[in-house]
Amino acid sequence: MTSDDFARPGRPRSLQTYAALSPGQTEAVLALLAEAARADGQQAVSEQGRLQLRGGEREGVSHLLLSAGDELVGYAQLEDTDPVEPPAAELVVHPSHRGNGHGRALGSALLAASGKRLRVWAHGGHSAARHLAQVLGLTLFRELRQMRRPLAGLDLPDPVLPQGVRVRTFVPGRDDAAWLAVNAAAFAHHPEQGSLTQRDLDDRKAEPWFDPEGFFLAERGHGDRGGDGDGESRLVGFHWTKVHEAEQLGEVYVLGVSPDAQGGGLGRSLTTIGLRHLAGRGLPTAMLYVDADNKAAVSVYERLGFVTHETDLMYRTET
Repeated sequence: MTSDDFARPGRPRSLQTYAALSPGQTEAVLALLAEAARADGQQAVSEQGRLQLRGGEREGVSHLLLSAGDELVGYAQLEDTDPVEPPAAELVVHPSHRGNGHGRALGSALLAASGKRLRVWAHGGHSAARHLAQVLGLTLFRELRQMRRPLAGLDLPDPVLPQGVRVRTFVPGRDDAAWLAVNAAAFAHHPEQGSLTQRDLDDRKAEPWFDPEGFFLAERGHGDRGGDGDGESRLVGFHWTKVHEAEQLGEVYVLGVSPDAQGGGLGRSLTTIGLRHLAGRGLPTAMLYVDADNKAAVSVYERLGFVTHETDLMYRTET
């Protein structure tokens, strides 16, 4: 979320809402996001939000385009897919058009579209975004930390896997359904990650950064009558890494352990395996995202050498 001040006189402002964007509209929004990222030092719309710009209509997702005259000056995305939580939104104003009330116009439109039940991300937690949240009557609800650690000279204990568990890499197509199932179980408490669908997975597999060799699956049994003794293999955890080539960053993209396999050190072992893979790619730094109130996970990552780099904030209407 980025902000601006109240409106000044200028070109007529118009706001349109779409269930899906045309290719031309998509490219215009992506160009706006790129300009904002250059000015702000980070993306104003999440990876999931950027993926949802393409591929036609998606259930529960709408796009708000704000124009001044014939120029796109602001964008917002509203996602109403969670059966319990209020709709979630992200918004951005072009850096050259801030200070004209466009952020407030987008925020007010989001409030109206959501029936005044709204959650809004402010990536980076900048002061302008905090001001806009206050103007819109939103209160701080969630803090997501980006943590980083150097990979040079990585010195971590050898991973010790639970008995009957082995680690292999993801096979696209063959492992999709099993991964979606263990991801949903591991993140049943997490509204964004736990609800990923085959379409969401396909979107990511189609991205240039996708590399199955950096997508590690922990499997119990694997047909040798070991593990749980039933001769069947099943996934019990995973560590999906990601490489940001332009920034030369390796990411602990998603790390999950099935509830019935937690508490045995599998998560830490998977983390170590993924970090060693990223270090082997010659990347200087690793990053990850974790909720600040997940004290146990924050503590684990701090013991692994991660420190907080920046913070994303989520605001919401009073409930």
